[in-house]
Formats: sequence, structure tokens, C-alpha cells
Amino acid sequence: MTVVLLEESQLKMSQNPDKLNSSEEKLNALEEDEEESLDNSDQSDRKRIRQSAPGSHRDDTPKSSPSRPVSIEELMETAKGVTNMALAHEIVVNGDFQIKPAELPEHSLEKKVRDIVHKAFWDCLEAQLKEDPPTYDHAIKLLGEIKESLLSFLLPGHTRLRSQITEVLDLDLIKQEAENGALDISKLVKFVIGMMGTLCAPARDEDIKKLKDINEIVPLFRAIFSVLDLMKMDMANFAVSSIRPKLMQQSAEYERKKFQEFLEKQPNSLDLVTKWLQEAADDLAKLGHETLPPHCNDGATGGASALCFTAVQNQAYLKLLKWDHVNRPFPETLLMDQTRFLEMQLELEQLLLVGTVLLVTFSAAGPALIDVPGFAERIKTVVKVLLTGMHLPSFNLKESLATVGEKVCAEVNSCLSQHGFTPFSAEREAVLKGQIQAVGSPDNSISKLIDSRIQKFLENYLASSHQKSLPAIPGGLGPIQRELEEIAAKYIRLVNYNRMVFSPYYDAVLGKILTKEESQIVGKSEES
Repeated sequence: MTVVLLEESQLKMSQNPDKLNSSEEKLNALEEDEEESLDNSDQSDRKRIRQSAPGSHRDDTPKSSPSRPVSIEELMETAKGVTNMALAHEIVVNGDFQIKPAELPEHSLEKKVRDIVHKAFWDCLEAQLKEDPPTYDHAIKLLGEIKESLLSFLLPGHTRLRSQITEVLDLDLIKQEAENGALDISKLVKFVIGMMGTLCAPARDEDIKKLKDINEIVPLFRAIFSVLDLMKMDMANFAVSSIRPKLMQQSAEYERKKFQEFLEKQPNSLDLVTKWLQEAADDLAKLGHETLPPHCNDGATGGASALCFTAVQNQAYLKLLKWDHVNRPFPETLLMDQTRFLEMQLELEQLLLVGTVLLVTFSAAGPALIDVPGFAERIKTVVKVLLTGMHLPSFNLKESLATVGEKVCAEVNSCLSQHGFTPFSAEREAVLKGQIQAVGSPDNSISKLIDSRIQKFLENYLASSHQKSLPAIPGGLGPIQRELEEIAAKYIRLVNYNRMVFSPYYDAVLGKILTKEESQIVGKSEES
């Protein structure tokens, strides 16, 4: 599997683009094969998952399975599988994912040992070059490593560059020149820098330019290897970005396979998922969703269930944005994205306060400031800055909202004066400040209204995630539309990928839950 190779070798793929190119061809072939076999494998996956899902053999709220002894080998194997799965997941869902060099802590023992070893090596090289006559053993070995690095950057079509590197950095010839006292090390290093300039990304041009300004041979060698490491990193990240689209489907199947292996070893690994989906089904039942939406009969057994699979899943995904991360464990199938869902939840909470303050402000100012260019953005910036860090334990929301009230009133009066309107009186200022201060209360009616509209927008966004047209922004959310749509886009991307990976498990669990709901509804109707 490509993802496994990427995780286990990490930077090795940056060292051999030839292999990268050939692996790309293999990926294309794999993708074509998988497209043909996807339906069959999906059906077999679903069948096997239904057999192991809690819903297939438990009627009530799931209970923990009895513990069993686990060997060290099993733990290591499971840990490796989870690591590989997490890496594949990160590459697919994180568009900014990059491989970065390992940085040791400044005063750590590892860093001290590494620095001592490196210094000893370069001191040895310098001592050899200062001998009379110079000894080039270390230098020739370094040139051999540089040669391999340069060759690793080449694509199969770079025959001319390959010939040049092989000819100029011919180690046998270099050894003969060193033995005969005819070796010009500076000439070889100059060729290396020129070739690095040809092969590097534009972002490294400045680093190559700095190499040309170094005159001493040992510091120059050190700098060359430093830049080569950066070039390898660039190559690795380019490879990751290139294969990301191809990894989407493969990664989904890979994650599902690894989770199934984990589930077989730990049969209670869907308990939290079952509880999460059960709560979503209960929520919809309380809201009176007792009929199947016309677009939503994909998962219901025989179309008879009173709550469709997609509706329950959408409700469950919405619950993740109101999750108590401190006191409640996250569903097992979403653990790798818990941090992302938490970040979005915190962003939405801040956006709720910003949107409420803006609505209160525009309501107090009347139509005078609604169409003033840039006014809403200025207020939004002020509120965002003052609410920075609002989720930290040391943050005082009451004091911050008082400051927000002061700043907003100052901005409103300034804008009114600039456009020929009468500034607020002291009484109107006091009213606006009091309304802004009240925004922090959980029972604030305006805040509840904005929150319900945000939730409705996200619900509509979920329902239309496979449609080209996006849902209309609800009234009152216009000033925060851009931020809300950015969060919604990230949210939908996570939800769709999670659904792609784990929908067979959700279908298996929901099949049991909704069948139970259906039987209860039928029983009530018969009694009546």
C-alpha cells in the first residue's frame, strides 16, 4: 500500500524520484482496478461489518466487552496500524500537510550528542585537508553522497543531466586525481552548486546564492548538505501533494480495513458510536421527524424505517459541534479528527458572539450604518481581537464584552459623525453597552436566535453537500457569511470523508437502531 510505504520510509521517497514516477504509474493502475472492484469490496465490507457491529447482536445500550489478555506483539502491531492510518488520514484531510525535518529540543541530550558527533566529523575533514599533501578520503566520500543526492532528484527523462553528474563526479577518476596531486576540489564543488541551482525549487534560489559566497571548503560542504536536505524535503512534499488525489479512495479503504482489524481485536470499539447515533435518532424522534425525506431512503431497511439513515447521520454530525470534550469521550470512528472538530466548535462559538454583537449594533444604529462601506468589517475586527483567547481559563468574558461595548460605541459614533448623522446620546450608548454585555449570557434571546440560524445553515449545508448550489445564508448572518462558509467548507470536507470511510459501520449500527424505533412505532399504533 502506498500510504504504508510513505509512513515507513518517510523521506526515502524524496531521495528517488525515479521510484516516485514508477509508483505513480502503479497508482494509476491500482486506481483503475479499484474502481472496478469497489462495489464488490464495499458489499463484502458491509457484510463483514454487520456481523461485528454492536447493532447486530446487542439490543440495549452497549456494554463493555470483557477484557482479555493482549500480548506485546499485538499491541505493537495495533500501534503500527494506528500510526499508518493516522498518517494516511492526515495527508488526505489536511491540505497543508507537509513533511518537516525533525528538530531536537535545544538543550536535549540527543541534540548535544548529535552536535558533538557532527563537529568531530567536520573537524576531521578540515584536519585532513590541511595536511601536506592533503588527504581527500573524507572529501571523496562526501562527494559520493552528494552525487547520489543529485541523481535522486532526476526524472527518467533527464538523461543529459544524469550524464553530466556521472561524468564530472566520477569517483574512480577523482581518487586517481587525488593520488596524483591533481584534484581540484573547488572546481568540483562549483559544479555541484551549479547543478543544485538547476534542480532546486525556486524557493531555494536564495540558499544557492548564499553557497556561492562561501569560500572555505569545509563550511561550504556543510552548507551544501544543509541545502540538499531542504531540497529532499521539497521533493517529498511535492510527492505528497501529487499523490493526494490518488490517495483519497485508497486511504478510505485502508482506514476502513485497519479499523476493522482493530474492531476484531476489540469488539467493543463501536460502543461510543452506537450511543452517539442512538442519541441523534432520539433527537430526531423528539423533533417529530417521523417520515422519510424523499431523498433519504438509501439506508433504511426495506424503506420501512421511520428515520432515514442520512437524516440520523446528519443530526449526529451536527452534535459534534456542540460536544462536551472535557467530560465526554468522542465517538471511536472520529477520534483522529477530534482536534479539528474542537477547533471548528471554538471558531463557531466565537463567531456566534461576533454575529450577535453585529446584529445588536446594527439594530441600535438603525439603517444609517448598514450600507456604510467597511463599517461591518471594522466592528468585526474589533470584536475578534478583543475576544481572542476567549476559551482560555484565564479569559474574563464579562470584562472583554465591556471593552467591546466601549470600542463599538466609539466606532459607531465616529462613523455617524463622519456621515453627517447625530452621534449616540449617553443614554443610547448605555443601552447598546448593556445589550452587548448581555450577549455573554447563555439565555440571551438574540444569541440563541443567531445560534439556531447558524445550526440551520450547517444542517442545510450538510443536506446539500453533494449539490452544486450552496444553501442561502439565513437572515442576520450576512456580516459573518464569509467566515461561516469557510468553517462550513472545512466541516463538510471532514464529514464527507468520515462518511466515505465508516458508512458501512454506521449503516450496520443504524440498521439495528432504526429497526428498533420502527418496531416501537408499530407497537404503539397497534395499541391505539
